[in-house]
Amino acid sequence: MLFFSLCFVFLFSAAILLGLLSYWIDTIRTVPTGPIAGLDAAGIAWKALPVAVYISILLTLSFSARRNLPIPLALPCIFILACVFSAGGALGISRAGALNLALRPIASIQERPGLVLSRSDNTVILLKESSDIRGSRVVSFSGQPLIYQEVPLGPNNTILSLPPLPFNEDTPWFVRSLDIDFSLSTGILKSRMEESYLSFGAYAFSLILLLASLRFLLELSRWPLANLFLGALVFRLVLALETFLNTREINTLIGSFLSGRLPSNLISPLVFCALAVLIIIYTALARGANRGAGKGKLPEEDPGPGRTVDD
Repeated sequence: MLFFSLCFVFLFSAAILLGLLSYWIDTIRTVPTGPIAGLDAAGIAWKALPVAVYISILLTLSFSARRNLPIPLALPCIFILACVFSAGGALGISRAGALNLALRPIASIQERPGLVLSRSDNTVILLKESSDIRGSRVVSFSGQPLIYQEVPLGPNNTILSLPPLPFNEDTPWFVRSLDIDFSLSTGILKSRMEESYLSFGAYAFSLILLLASLRFLLELSRWPLANLFLGALVFRLVLALETFLNTREINTLIGSFLSGRLPSNLISPLVFCALAVLIIIYTALARGANRGAGKGKLPEEDPGPGRTVDD
């Protein structure tokens, strides 16, 4: 209980700080043409909630496996703790969001003429301040002469947008895909919380049950670190499965098999619960078979003093 509590609080706080840092970096990379609106702090906290839930459950499962805690004791404990923390966190964030808590708006950066912006091999040189969105500019394309735009207008008199400031962005695709999937998971949790507490509880608790039932993965080998990496990979697949099941096409397809017997918002929780029950049954049968095999072994004969088994 102490380990899970500390993990959740630390990861939730760290995810919020990383969200703030990401927001500030994105703000710096954008050429402001006026005051920049502050980001809702509740939005950052919502995005940090599923991150804390996933990683806290994974680390606590690994901890319980290394401490040889019985699965019938560890699984209900982790499930109850994760449900309490996720429900409490979602309720607190929704209450804080109702107060319209927002970060302090960042003032506009007034750049002098001559600001150079680049993307790939294209370069834009602003001849006036960046706050003047209709200011003249010089555009350079690779292998082409310079283009002078006195009034930078596009089709239908639309204003041509400026590229971001030329900072390097080498984020690996794996990290970006994680960010996308966690953002989608955040949107689902937030929308269900706004819909009703029952809808949120059915979805979040069934997902937590599925994650907690994966304890057997942390006992597949004698190397805890290898088991932890395997568990992280499977948790990543569960996150992808969550995104997959909540697409409109898949939700409609599963609903057609059920012939409308179940509301659409309960289809994903039903799949999570079904998978969790199958995993729990498999774990119980596998442990029962191992215990039966251990009890079925015949004890070795005592060769007696001064004799060997071969004799």
